[in-house]
Amino acid sequence: MKKLRLLVLFGGRSGEHEVSLISARSILNVLDRRRYEVIEVGITHEGEWLGGENALEAFEKGEWARLQPVTIFPQPQRRGLFALRGERWVRIHEIDVVFPVLHGTFGEDGTLQGLLEMAEIAYVGAGVVGSAVGMDKGVFKHVMRARGIPVVDWLVVTRRQIETELEEVVRQAEALSEYPIFTKPANLGSSVGVTRCTDRASLVRGLQEAARYDRRILIEHGIPQAREIEVSVLGNDEPLVSIAGEILPSREFYSYEAKYLDGTSGLLIPAPLEEEQQTRVQTLALEAYRAVDCAGMARVDFLMDRRSGEIYLNEINTIPGFTAISMYPKLWEASGLPYSQLVDRLIELALERHAERQRTERVYRRQG
Repeated sequence: MKKLRLLVLFGGRSGEHEVSLISARSILNVLDRRRYEVIEVGITHEGEWLGGENALEAFEKGEWARLQPVTIFPQPQRRGLFALRGERWVRIHEIDVVFPVLHGTFGEDGTLQGLLEMAEIAYVGAGVVGSAVGMDKGVFKHVMRARGIPVVDWLVVTRRQIETELEEVVRQAEALSEYPIFTKPANLGSSVGVTRCTDRASLVRGLQEAARYDRRILIEHGIPQAREIEVSVLGNDEPLVSIAGEILPSREFYSYEAKYLDGTSGLLIPAPLEEEQQTRVQTLALEAYRAVDCAGMARVDFLMDRRSGEIYLNEINTIPGFTAISMYPKLWEASGLPYSQLVDRLIELALERHAERQRTERVYRRQG
């Protein structure tokens, strides 16, 4: 059987660059080399695309000098991976499918997906719309509320407002919610730039921290001692949903440090939920997935008020973490789908979605 030419893309111009490398390593470790011809390409913090043998190892060790500049052109006629040889770009690999392991901006927000759509290359995960809406926490909440899906109260401000109208932004935030208040970059994940604010001073610091990573900043009502529930979704037009899991953060919330540095946060799989609560989060996850036209995969995160039992949809992650401790693959493993088979299925879904896109006519022809 002819091997599928699979390009694994990692790194990126994002605060989640390092997390991407960890996820990519986990995926590369389980790929069946009898089934796939694997091509490794990394994107530096500066946005340079680099490829070569064991490219991920080079990124992990900071040995970029031994790699070569590569690119994907947007023209379908130039489909494939090209390398710079002298002053010419030369095709070095055909590509059947791309697996973007790029968390955050320029990878999970629809920008990369737009390039691959123009190039007519199959890729794992959501399309342009699903990626962009899922990435922007403010826009996503508007869509959820329009669909009647419960979300906590929020408002979005800009970096410029924080720099020029800080007192007014603080006033609006305190009118929105009692403390705690959360501040977040609207377009980032892995809890990068997220702050749990407990007073005015920490609110100011949180706003300024979030503004380092995005021009749009989400200010969100905080639920004291909220339970953090997550489910995984897999599929295209007929998605499936996993059992639910619960995060037991080692800090006040599931911060970047709690996720990737401490190693002390716990995961409860399955989550200790009543049957009605489990069904509720699974149903809402599928509704959210379909509402943004998601495809391939997503992890959907919920907050549960311990006092009232109310459930709020927090966010959707269209390229969730794939590290050894990440919830997305762990939930599927607990639901009966091992990690390696999950990766295979995601690649199959990418090819299915691409074939469906190829059915669309691009030239208008009058009928009759």
